[in-house]
Amino acid sequence: MLPQIEATAYLTPLREGGSLPGLMEADDLGTYVVKFTGAGQGPKALVAEIVVGELGRALGVRVPELALIEVDVEIGRREPDEEVQELVTASAGLNLAVDFLPGSVGYDRGFEVDPVDAARILWLDAFVANVDRSVRNTNLLIWHRQLWAIDHGACLRFHHAWGRVEAFAGSTYDYGDHVLARIGDARRVHEELSALVTPGLLAQVLALVPDAWLQPDPTRPDPRSPQDADAAREAYQEYLLARLAAAERWLPTETRS
Repeated sequence: MLPQIEATAYLTPLREGGSLPGLMEADDLGTYVVKFTGAGQGPKALVAEIVVGELGRALGVRVPELALIEVDVEIGRREPDEEVQELVTASAGLNLAVDFLPGSVGYDRGFEVDPVDAARILWLDAFVANVDRSVRNTNLLIWHRQLWAIDHGACLRFHHAWGRVEAFAGSTYDYGDHVLARIGDARRVHEELSALVTPGLLAQVLALVPDAWLQPDPTRPDPRSPQDADAAREAYQEYLLARLAAAERWLPTETRS
């Protein structure tokens, strides 16, 4: 299970992203970037953060440690900023905490990246259909002279509108817009990484997601969506394994020399 902690103080909003995550302190004396269930995409973005983040960790991608964080409604009520107050109070309960990397800076292309590190991130992003790692918005940090991948809430688009498995599995991937496309080659690491993505690994990763975040959203009924947490885990695994089996549809057309 992911560690479970309690928020003790809200420090500041992080306004670079659209979902308005907040920097918070917790009872383990750590500082975290907290992503809230009450933000725009709701719990599904947090599901994607856990599934893709922990999958990436298993594949050798550096991802900040994740935890589940309990946020008391009173923390939100004490905030003077009305937008923050509304978001935090609406998110009272369990949310997602991402370990804050003090002193980290956003990646720019002047930083020399190991081609294997780049290839692993490229492969992961293509596999989970991440559209949010562009030159304009890299979602990469440099910390202790190493590259770290963050912000995976935009991945796994299928869970926003459950449909045919084949439509997601066989969809192509636009490498041209990826910030690391000229450094790494996803095809070169495919054999290694695809062998690691087993039903057992996916089951372990999906078990980390709280049941409540996998329940159907009654305000957005979708007759095709899974009707309970266990069925949802099975559906996520089905979609991802089908995506893996259709790798020739989303891998780059050829290996670069």
